[in-house]
Amino acid sequence: MTSPDLPGPAADLSGARRLQTRKHHFVGWPVAGLIVLGMCGLVMIGVTTSKVGVVPALVGAAAALLPVGVVFAAIVWMDRWEPEPPMLLLGAFLWGAGGATACALLLNDAVTDISVLLFQPTAQEVVERVVMGPLVEESAKALFVVALWFRRRSEFNGLVDGIVYAGLTAAGFAFTENILYFGKVFSEGGFGGIVLAAFIMRGVLSPFSHPLFSSMVGIGIGMASRTDSARRRMLYPLVGFVVAVLLHAVWNAATLLGGAQFLNVYFLIMVPVFLGTGWLVVWQRKREQRIVIQQLPVLLRAGLIVRSEMDMLASLAGRRGWLRKVRHSAGREAAKAVRDYQIAVTELAFLQHRATEGRTTSAVRRARREQLVEELKHARRAAAGTQQAIQTAKLKLNELTRANLKRPR
Repeated sequence: MTSPDLPGPAADLSGARRLQTRKHHFVGWPVAGLIVLGMCGLVMIGVTTSKVGVVPALVGAAAALLPVGVVFAAIVWMDRWEPEPPMLLLGAFLWGAGGATACALLLNDAVTDISVLLFQPTAQEVVERVVMGPLVEESAKALFVVALWFRRRSEFNGLVDGIVYAGLTAAGFAFTENILYFGKVFSEGGFGGIVLAAFIMRGVLSPFSHPLFSSMVGIGIGMASRTDSARRRMLYPLVGFVVAVLLHAVWNAATLLGGAQFLNVYFLIMVPVFLGTGWLVVWQRKREQRIVIQQLPVLLRAGLIVRSEMDMLASLAGRRGWLRKVRHSAGREAAKAVRDYQIAVTELAFLQHRATEGRTTSAVRRARREQLVEELKHARRAAAGTQQAIQTAKLKLNELTRANLKRPR
């Protein structure tokens, strides 16, 4: 099944140059950022080996892989409706593993020196673990998510996106922290009961502790992305940060108390908060599905999809089945093109939803829509010639703005 190419305007050399420049910037800045984050990671490798030794660091890394793998799988599951750009996800993890950890180590060392001068020895550990530690670590982890929100606000379509970025940053942070912790325990006692107890504590009972704390910041940014009020856009992330610090402080205090007090905090506070956050993610995923289903008829009238695709695009099961058929009959490259097409359709549905609610300006909406339509056309061309090739009707993009004529922005 083939699909005709879409009609386009005459070539515009100046426009082509601008597009090429934007592409260079789009690729260049993330690559530069990943290089910087990679350098931070190398620094942290050096710091880790200097603190615990090479062999303990390798043992710690092996032990830390299992919990971070579980967390990563959970985050991927959350992000299936509208997968975030892989470069940004990798950047979030690297910032947590390298940049945030380095910042936290430096600041925690400074806090330790200050607390020695200001507090009695019995109070030093409480101040460092319960007050300054959570404040410093949550600030370091949140920095990437907040910077991304200011720089790439279009990537945040709701609470799930904020939780995904914050959770990955925290997963990277916990990964490096676990390497240091497991390596230190191993260097002091070798393999044995202490190492097993440390693994159960950090790898089994609390692999989601850091992501849970940081997800509060992600929820705050997700809520800020859905409001027109400038005051609320500042308030929601701040409240999320405060909640993250409080949860972290309560957790650290419980670990200091130990015994029954720790179990009480774990089962009466942390487990309900974790389950509540999980329920929120599931609810938001269903909301995302409803948005896509509501906007599919609009995209159909605009000629961006065809009627035979609507059922397949309306559910994750339908999308997976479509991809399996394409992969079986046409190979991985064609399936990747269809996957890109599905993502572009989802992004357009979310953009149209924000426009309907008046949460994006006309200029921003047009620029983003043009980019997504180009991505959709490219994916369609890449899939053309396969049995499940994407067909198209004549584009009528004015259908996307018809619902908003009464609410110009």
